[in-house]
Amino acid sequence: MDTQRELLIEQRVANDARSPVVAYLLLIFLWGFGVHRMYLGRWMSGLIMLVTWLLGWAMTLILIGWIPIAFVALWCVIDLFLIPGMIRADKDDIRRRLSV
Repeated sequence: MDTQRELLIEQRVANDARSPVVAYLLLIFLWGFGVHRMYLGRWMSGLIMLVTWLLGWAMTLILIGWIPIAFVALWCVIDLFLIPGMIRADKDDIRRRLSV
């Protein structure tokens, strides 16, 4: 019976977990808007990324806007490597909630 429960939990994890393909597509096509972070459940950092990106573009006329744009671009490059860990953490969270 315990094995049956574990199989059901893993099936639920597979169905409910966020898709890495979708996360990467959001990151690649919507780059600095932070939508990939919001999709992965990191709403606050996604909103910070979005606001920083938009403020950067709004301030490009006075040339200081390139600094926040570069910051968000670097953040996105780092996120390319962090997405697998975020997906793993999401799956672990689902397992923890279902195991209670």
